[in-house]
This record gives sequence, structure tokens and C-alpha cells, in this order.
Amino acid sequence: MNFKNIFISMIFAAAMVVTAFLIHRARPDAELAQPGPEYVRATGKCASCHRIETSAIVHQYSMSKHAKQNVTCFDCHRTQKGQKEFDHKGFTLARNLTALNCAQCHSTEYNQFLRSRHAAPAWAAVTGSKGFSAEQIAYAEKYHPKSIIRPANILAITQGKGVLEKGCLACHSIGKPNLDGSIGTCIDCHARHSTSVALARQPETCGQCHMGPDHSQLEIFNESKHGVLFAAQKKYLNLNASPKTLTTKDMPVPTCATCHLSGLEGMNVTHDVTERLSWWLFSPVSKKRPNYNLGQEAMKNICFKCHAKSQVEDFYREAEVVIHSTNEKVQRSLDLITALRKEGLLSPEPFDEPIEFIAFDLWHYYGRTAKHGAFMGGADFVQWHGNYELLLKMVEMEEIAKNLRSKSRLETGK
Repeated sequence: MNFKNIFISMIFAAAMVVTAFLIHRARPDAELAQPGPEYVRATGKCASCHRIETSAIVHQYSMSKHAKQNVTCFDCHRTQKGQKEFDHKGFTLARNLTALNCAQCHSTEYNQFLRSRHAAPAWAAVTGSKGFSAEQIAYAEKYHPKSIIRPANILAITQGKGVLEKGCLACHSIGKPNLDGSIGTCIDCHARHSTSVALARQPETCGQCHMGPDHSQLEIFNESKHGVLFAAQKKYLNLNASPKTLTTKDMPVPTCATCHLSGLEGMNVTHDVTERLSWWLFSPVSKKRPNYNLGQEAMKNICFKCHAKSQVEDFYREAEVVIHSTNEKVQRSLDLITALRKEGLLSPEPFDEPIEFIAFDLWHYYGRTAKHGAFMGGADFVQWHGNYELLLKMVEMEEIAKNLRSKSRLETGK
């Protein structure tokens, strides 16, 4: 190549650089100030810093399905309508991510979630209707009557602010009303950066909240045959399978998500965890849900993937016998409290006398445990952690009531 050709090539290259510079300078300021997702994807700008500062989240994201689908950090962290924003190294980002950010792509799942008791009713169970808009209240009440229009939980408040924040609301925040008008968060089940379906299928994920004496689903699952099989065969399961195409080959053993959410072999996928339920098991005296027949048939159709119809029908019949007998025992304790108040032997304020705590434990702990144990195959929770305690607490209550009445007769001479 002679000098003339080299000189022409240099002139041509310089002209291209100048042209590119002029075109770039003519771009709107908004484009220059805010790098687009394509730029983030091409340069890994977020990862270049966060690989050093918070390396774990980069590793978690790199393993996620979002990463495989070329979803960028900015796609999730950009501001949505109504969200507070802040500037971060050339990016304008949302200060707090909510379900609204996930709903950009997962609107169907978010709308299903809104119908569930995981949404607004979860937060209202502690705080009452405070913080919800009229529209949010009306929507939630349509599916769960009296779940939002209620006072704040007096027992939670009595235990103190620290307990309320780090205890009650740590779980119930899944349904917190956000400033952007959305409800709740998706990361409680899917995690913030791994955004994992497999994580949501782990019983322990549900067990972050669904455990303990008042809703011991995790302990009941672990005791049940389902739980024992899951522990033994977990390594053979395809926990990453898509919920829309899930088969019994992927999940021959169910977890919480299999029965309550996934679309096993043609069943509809749902993020409404109440869609396949037929009873208000958490209530002191359980009643049938408005969608009792539809909910029960939907859950039975999941059971039929593994069990004979006769076996499933017998299982439900036996579980409902436990519900009715538990209801009778709980109602007896509630009637006793009502009678003592009517007789003037208890104050009208809740949780200021020992018998009131015993009555609360009777339904909130042991009654719930017995009913959940019956529906989840936990024999020990139906018996020793359930009905035995119901019997014991009722005897204790009747003894206290007897002493209160005897004391009253001595004092009044009647």
C-alpha cells in the first residue's frame, strides 16, 4: 500500500469520527444523560462496579432466567409512574422496587396476586385499612369480605413497635400498599436478583412465614408423606420447570407451589394462592369460602394427577369431619368467654386477663393446627399438637371460669 492510499484512508477515518461526534452531539440531552438498556447490555456498566461492591448479587443475577433472556439491571430498576427516583452514576433509578416493576412484564401474574389473600388482606391483618386507597379497599373486599375494613390488630400493637416491625410486618409486608399505587412485592417468594421459580417451589420459602404455632404448614408438610418423599427425591425433581408446562415427570412429588400455584399437566397457573381453597381455615370457626365448590374441585384436580378419585374423596371427607369437630370445640370456648363477660366477670378489653390468652391460643394455635393438619396429611398435628391441646385448654378455661364464679358468689352473697 503506497502513501497516497494510506493518506486517503486516514482522511476517510477522520471524517467518520468527526461525523459520529457531530451526530452524537445532536442527540437529545435525555438520551445522553440516560444510557439505554442496549448500552448497559453491551458494556456491563452495572456489573463493573457491583462485581466489586456487592458481588453476590451479580453472581445471583448471572444464574437467573432474566440474565438468559437478556433482561438488564436497568429494565427492572428504572422508575415507574409514581415511584421516587434518584441519580446513580448516570442512571435515573427507582429508589424502591415494588410489584409494579415486575408487572412491566408479568402483569397477568400480578393481577392474579392482587386477588389473593397474600395481597392487601395480608397487610390489613396487622394494620387495618390504614394506607390503602378507596379503590384498593373495594377491590380486596370484593374477593375477601371484611379483610380490609377492620381495625388494626390490637395484639400486635400491644406487643410493641419493635416486635410489630421486625415480627408481624416482616411477613405481612407481602401485601403492603406502595406509594406508586401497587400492592406488595414479588421478591419474598422469588428473591431479588435470582428471580427463581425453583426458589418459589422450595417448601422452606413458604415456611419463612407459614410456620410456627399459628400456621404450622411447613412443619405439617415435613411430617406428611409428601414432605418425606420430597426430602428423599429432591435431587430427581426439575424445580426449574416452567409452571405453564409442568408435568408429573418434572414434579412427581408436590411442594406447596405444586398444589396451590402451578399448572400441573394442563391445570391453570395462578398467583392467587386462595384459588384452590374451599374453607376459611384460619378463622376461629371455619366456614366455607364463597367459591367452595370451584376451589375444592380445582384442588382435587391437582390431587387426581397422583391419587385415585376414591382416595381423594375419602381424604376430603375425613378432613371436613375434623373441621366440624374443631369448630364445635372452639365455639364452646368462645361461648364461655362471652358468658363470663355478660356476667361481669371479665372486662370488655381484650388480652388483659389470663383466660383470654388461653381462649386465643385455643383457636389461633391449636384449632388452626388441627384443621391444617387434616388437610395436609399431618396426623400428629391433628392429634397431639391440635386436638389434645384443645381438650387441655378447654379444661383450663372451665376451671378458671368455675373459680371466677365461685369468687363472685362469695363477694356478692348470691
